Amino acid sequence: MANQYYNQKIVWITGASSGIGKETAVQLANQGAKLVLSARNENELLKLKAELKNSEYHLVLPLDLEHSSNFEELAKQVIAHFGRIDILVNNGGISQRATASDSSMEVNRKIMEINFFGNIALTKAVLPYMQQQKSGQFLVISSISGKFGFFLRSAYSASKHALHGYYDSLALEEEHNGIKVTIACPGKINTPISTNAIGGKGERHGEMDHNQATGMSVSECVRQLLIGLQNRKREVLIGNKEIKAVTLKRFFPGLFWKIIKKQSAT
Repeated sequence: MANQYYNQKIVWITGASSGIGKETAVQLANQGAKLVLSARNENELLKLKAELKNSEYHLVLPLDLEHSSNFEELAKQVIAHFGRIDILVNNGGISQRATASDSSMEVNRKIMEINFFGNIALTKAVLPYMQQQKSGQFLVISSISGKFGFFLRSAYSASKHALHGYYDSLALEEEHNGIKVTIACPGKINTPISTNAIGGKGERHGEMDHNQATGMSVSECVRQLLIGLQNRKREVLIGNKEIKAVTLKRFFPGLFWKIIKKQSAT
């Protein structure tokens, strides 16, 4: 993008240590944004900060989405440092590679805690400052699995579906405060999401799935989602031919179910 939309904006990114979050940090830093970099791995965040353009402008602030009790304090730290929060990129999360039958309730709860409750807890910590500013944007990284369920992703898909309901409501409620919400639904993107996914007992999947290995580049994915955010789109579908399944399910559900059950789970 040739314009200066993100220049000098204060952007808080969760899951910034890898994948879409890391690439979002790179592209936003190149466009002049001042970043808050959050994830569990502080060392990776510090390495990223050092590599970013204008590294001295950025703040490393580790957090764990599974443990949200300190999020209000973290938001206060961001405000104390920068004075405002223009954009929160709710990107952090965890995926799943196990059948519903094999997934323990502990795993189901863990996925919901990280992907949904941790996500909205940070939003609730940031929201009062955006209300005071009468401006702000939330970029919520959902998934194509937030539009329909798929093999080996029951709790993951449920967590993403929940985000759509929550943020659709929030967008309506906060429009009068000048606050906008964009939900991005990536399909097959070449990131470590499958490698870091958990199995039915909480074990690390540890493998790069074919769907991710052959997916859209993360740089192109982020380019598209930042355009959608800049244009204040309510929802952005990102990927290759797999995103056509969303339209197919809406208008031709019978055909959709015949096709989707033949697709590879990984």
